[in-house]
Amino acid sequence: MINRRTSCRTGPRADRRTLLAGALVAALTAASLHTVRYDGFHDDPAGLSWRYAVCWLLFAGAVWSVRRVPLRQAVVLVLAGSAVLAATGLAAPPRTSTDAYRYAWDGRVQAAGISPYDHAPGDPRLMHLRDDWLFPRGAACAGPDRARVGSAGGSTVCTRLNRPSAQTIYPPVAESYFYGVQLLSPADARLKPLQIGGAALSVGVTAALVLILRRRGDPRTAACWAWCPAVPVEAVNNAHVDVLGVLFAVTGLGLVAARRRLSGGAMLGAAVATKLMPAVVLPGALSGVRRVRDAAAVLLPAAAVVGLTYLPYLLGSRASVLGYLGGYVEEEGYEDASAGGRYALLRLVLPASWALPVLLVAMAGVCAHVLWRGDPERPWRGALLVTGTAFLLLTPGYSWYALLLIALVALDGRREWLTVAAAGAAKYVTGRAFDAPDTVGTVAYAAAALTVVTATLVRRRRAAEPRAARPSAATPAES
Repeated sequence: MINRRTSCRTGPRADRRTLLAGALVAALTAASLHTVRYDGFHDDPAGLSWRYAVCWLLFAGAVWSVRRVPLRQAVVLVLAGSAVLAATGLAAPPRTSTDAYRYAWDGRVQAAGISPYDHAPGDPRLMHLRDDWLFPRGAACAGPDRARVGSAGGSTVCTRLNRPSAQTIYPPVAESYFYGVQLLSPADARLKPLQIGGAALSVGVTAALVLILRRRGDPRTAACWAWCPAVPVEAVNNAHVDVLGVLFAVTGLGLVAARRRLSGGAMLGAAVATKLMPAVVLPGALSGVRRVRDAAAVLLPAAAVVGLTYLPYLLGSRASVLGYLGGYVEEEGYEDASAGGRYALLRLVLPASWALPVLLVAMAGVCAHVLWRGDPERPWRGALLVTGTAFLLLTPGYSWYALLLIALVALDGRREWLTVAAAGAAKYVTGRAFDAPDTVGTVAYAAAALTVVTATLVRRRRAAEPRAARPSAATPAES
């Protein structure tokens, strides 16, 4: 609920609160710029982690302070802060991920009339598409994240692309986005168009959040996305296509909440066809649905969009359009719980062989709870519970996966779930500074789980208190 006392309040006190929030956003922008320009992922992960920590602390202060800013000024701050923070991600080439190079390659392959699913980048049949930027030679091969690939005459060159011996893993909407950016980009633009696209999409997510929350919530909580340090790093600097899926997912949930289930389901289908992971919001989209036809009104358009977007690639490809998906699942340790850092919290209390079955049962229980007890007026609440629980049980090691979680926090307002996103960044970046990176990730996710559980218990206890025992109505509401 929007706190009307705060939304309408003006005067010197309100001005001071607005100035404080603006100053914290300005400090966060400066810290974000400094962090993006610091190339310490390989050589100084500890130093980069400290910069991340400063950004997250300033972010926490800014999000807390905006709660007391009058609504109109708060919306302006949220939107303006989103734009300037996104711009900081443009200040350097990608620092902590090479995925955007693969995006550029997939766009180039499609522009040449070739399906991105048919050939791995290292395939000699695509040698005519190589250039010295994506496939450098000589001294340029000494840098980090350079994989060797064969070339004509038996000589060896290297590439900036990760997994050059594997076909692409990205779904069709993502591939269409890569192709569109390639067609619109000037020659030798390299990754800047993808980064600009990420900036535009991240601000678009902020705008969608504000529009949705003006009807069902408090637009101030959109700051949880707009000002989150992960957004300029992952959505803009690293240009992860996840942000496109987030925009579709947020829009889809907003439409479902407005009882526009057909269009909402279509948007959710587009989200799934962008990065697959947004499928976790589908139980939330079906929160409290009691009639089969209402569920079908969401699921059938979603399935139709996924199928229709895959169809052109299916018809135009000789190889599987699933690409490297199976290999990725195996590589990341999702099939074998005894390997890698997956299921870390479950493995603390259970034998490794039990982790996957327990996860499946737990997720089924959470989904059933959301389907039966969820709020159809706020489907993002159930979507956040399912998504956040999946993160805590799977303990993923890539920090950009949390972009979806951050957007759901912005919709729902339960800020404690942001600690899960911070845990992912700690595992991915800070873990590199230690001899036991998986232990760092486990500790970070355990701390996040404790925070979420504690906040949930406190919230439930406050909700159960008699009205007379609650804090005064003059106390600003948080959501």
